[in-house]
Amino acid sequence: MKAVVIGCGRVGSAVAKQLATEGWDVTCVDEDENALGRLGEWRGGFVVGHGMDVEVLEEAGVSDAAAAVVATDGDNSNLVIAQVIQRRWAPRCVVARVQDPARAEFFAARGLRTVCPTQTATATMLDAVRSDGASPGAPA
Repeated sequence: MKAVVIGCGRVGSAVAKQLATEGWDVTCVDEDENALGRLGEWRGGFVVGHGMDVEVLEEAGVSDAAAAVVATDGDNSNLVIAQVIQRRWAPRCVVARVQDPARAEFFAARGLRTVCPTQTATATMLDAVRSDGASPGAPA
């Protein structure tokens, strides 16, 4: 199975490495050639360029990909890139990281799979506080 990961920061590189470990054929796209260093001993593909550039996406093999993960450092870029990939090539899975919870919900309601670290962190922290018995009116 082929996957393209756009954005090779902490999240993108971790996803790419894990998918490669699981046997996926993975190509990463990043504007910074030095991002390749985050991948360690990488045997997958790597394309230097911007994920909004259709030629860069073609070079990365998005037309043959079963999955695309969009995890650059910008919500706007992630949303645009993910929608372009979803509409133009229609891989089985397109997922975009979106920091802003309202925007993540807005685009998810319109059929784009989003992951919002802000929502996840908030929920996890609230669960931790609640599970330790801290609640209004409880003795400190």
